[in-house]
Amino acid sequence: MKTPNPARRSEQSRQAILGAAFDLVAESGYTSLTIEAIAARAGVGKQTIYRWWPSKGAVFVEAVLSAGQGGTQDLALPDTGDLGADLRQVLRAIVDEYNDPRLEAMSRALNVEALQNPAMTAEITSRILGPHLEATKDRLRGARRAGQVAEDADLDVAVELLYGPIYHRWMLRTAPLTHAYADTLASFAVAALRPERAPAEPARGPGEGSSGA
Repeated sequence: MKTPNPARRSEQSRQAILGAAFDLVAESGYTSLTIEAIAARAGVGKQTIYRWWPSKGAVFVEAVLSAGQGGTQDLALPDTGDLGADLRQVLRAIVDEYNDPRLEAMSRALNVEALQNPAMTAEITSRILGPHLEATKDRLRGARRAGQVAEDADLDVAVELLYGPIYHRWMLRTAPLTHAYADTLASFAVAALRPERAPAEPARGPGEGSSGA
């Protein structure tokens, strides 16, 4: 008889807990989420959950990461050499996530909780938002080395210029989120970050020289 693998069993329990937390929030919202409800849905004891996470908020953040939204496993932005095209690809993917009803419910739950819970804000910033912003700045640093971004561009402001409008439109539902909107934002950002070019010298007429007299 084959001996059960404790590590595999633990991983199965962990995934069951994360899936339960994700599903419960999708069904009833974050405020209704409890450790007891997660344990019952996952088929584990409460102590199993508390052994790995200190609170329901920590479980939920981990569930969002596990589901792929905000995951930190491969955050590098595409780098084809065309900054505009790469940013369009990234912003379109964000638009698609916000338009996915299941992922949107998770995002709104995270935002509501973050507004009321400083500890959750810190968790979201350190594990989801911060790594994504840093990855974007890494891509912009590469573009700066390639001469596509001004040397004095403030990259902290640059990432807000990229992502802030999408978040604002999504959060307040002021207008639809579309790929066309993402493309426009990417174009505006590239134009704003582009190094300034020295004005061209006016063309000289016949007989005009540089020495004067």
